[in-house]
Amino acid sequence: MRSLLKPFVVSVALLVCFVLAACANPSAEAPAPSSEPAIDDLGIVVVDALGRTVQFPEPPRRIVVAGRSSLTIVDTLYLFPQAAERLAGLVVGQQRPGDFLGFVDPTFEGKAVLEVEAGPEQIAPLHPDVVILRSFMTEKLGKPLEQLDIPVVYVDLETPDQYFRDIVTLGQLLGDQGRVEEIRSFYQARLDLVSEGLRGLTEDGKPRVLIVQYSDQGGEVALNIPSAAWLQTAEAELAGGSPIWVEASQGGGWTVVNFEQVAAWDPDQIYVISYQSDPTQVIQELAADPRWQALRAVQEGQLYGFAADIFSWDQPDPRWILGVTWLASKIHPDRFADLDMMDELSRFFGLMYGLDQAAIEAQILPNLKGSVQ
Repeated sequence: MRSLLKPFVVSVALLVCFVLAACANPSAEAPAPSSEPAIDDLGIVVVDALGRTVQFPEPPRRIVVAGRSSLTIVDTLYLFPQAAERLAGLVVGQQRPGDFLGFVDPTFEGKAVLEVEAGPEQIAPLHPDVVILRSFMTEKLGKPLEQLDIPVVYVDLETPDQYFRDIVTLGQLLGDQGRVEEIRSFYQARLDLVSEGLRGLTEDGKPRVLIVQYSDQGGEVALNIPSAAWLQTAEAELAGGSPIWVEASQGGGWTVVNFEQVAAWDPDQIYVISYQSDPTQVIQELAADPRWQALRAVQEGQLYGFAADIFSWDQPDPRWILGVTWLASKIHPDRFADLDMMDELSRFFGLMYGLDQAAIEAQILPNLKGSVQ
């Protein structure tokens, strides 16, 4: 599979055209539906990530988010003010949404909680008007729910293109076109900032970067690289890096690599993701390891913990835009010398989640992890 760089450069250009002309399609993968819900004799009609038309007699009042990777959906749903009132139930996995959304939504503790593997028999008693799933849950959960006449809407959220498209779908469900435009404008402004900072950058000027997930569950250290089709790869490319792992990650999930492979790649820069522990501590441990000390990136001070607050900025969560901006400032510090990530962070949580500066300082800043500054 070829690198994702060119498609995403093109994608960003297309998105710029959308904002300037207010008429272009933000998705390179499928025609984006109008963010205004279609209301006729059949009620509201939306088009989901699978291209399916789903009809509702009225805007769904009881929304349930289920299946795996549901955190990405819930955090995105809360970009809309209606989410607090309409979210009736959600899955809680290892990454607990309440750790963050508990202070965004005072009613969050009252939401029904489902297990990650919850099936139709656990979901049906919540009487959902709609269940929102990631599209890879179609066979395992989506179709069984539809057999019970429970409407299902699918989202992907796995690439910037998909994120723009799926924001439209969620806006349709919630009936809030104005908020769709606010969200898209915010994200596009950040993408424009990065794109402008990288103007004139040649292929030779792109550092060879490695994004790798580190875990040591059960005392066993594991290194994994993200799929070439995943957001982490897109973030690296949008930020002006050359992801060296693409050819080795053509599968659909995380791919295990050993240290010898990392050494063979000899990347210019290494970004370490750690979901279970503070990435700052992880890179300190790696930098003290004699094997890692032999790597050029470590010798040159180019080993970084991937930025995070309560959740990591590499995931298909609304924070991915912070991840792109932060990565650009690390990959090309000379081009983004004036970029203040604390300012970017305050803008994000203020405009996207409605947090005031006092809440940001009390709830977000103490949870910052990785090489944020």
